[in-house]
Amino acid sequence: MVLPIYLYGQPVLRKPTEEIEQTPELKQFIADMYETLTQAEGCGLAAPQVGKAWRLFVVDGSELAEDYPECKDFKRAFINPELLETSEETCTYSEGCLSLPGISENVVRPKTIRLRYLDEDFNEHVEEFTGFCARIVQHEYDHLEAHVFTDRISPIRKTFVRNKLAAIAKGKVGARYKYKRQ
Repeated sequence: MVLPIYLYGQPVLRKPTEEIEQTPELKQFIADMYETLTQAEGCGLAAPQVGKAWRLFVVDGSELAEDYPECKDFKRAFINPELLETSEETCTYSEGCLSLPGISENVVRPKTIRLRYLDEDFNEHVEEFTGFCARIVQHEYDHLEAHVFTDRISPIRKTFVRNKLAAIAKGKVGARYKYKRQ
């Protein structure tokens, strides 16, 4: 089932997330998140973006593999992730977000990260991600920390996007996918 994506201004996007436990309904919820992600043509989706203040996100970067080979077969769920380490080396890339339609800005992020997480079967993993995979994971992880990518842009760029963010929060901007506004 395709879930509505919560747009900027929805309180759940700024709410602290809670660790989750394995339940019979969780696998279906994750499947619904993947379906929503595919329908919206995104590469990552966090639970707060579909109305749940849970420490969970899904990624599917496989469509990006031609430009970013590290994304080949990069499709998985991250449950209760914990960021363990970030590299000092950074890279800059223009990011967008399904919860902030029509906005994209350059964001500086660590090039490599190390993360502990549980998969859909609640098996624990500690994994290093680099390049575009690391960027996708960090972007979605930020949602679990009640941040959106515009929190990480320069002060001058924040001034330029302020009106766009206000328009989204007031429901004056829509999206090409199923969404929920204030």
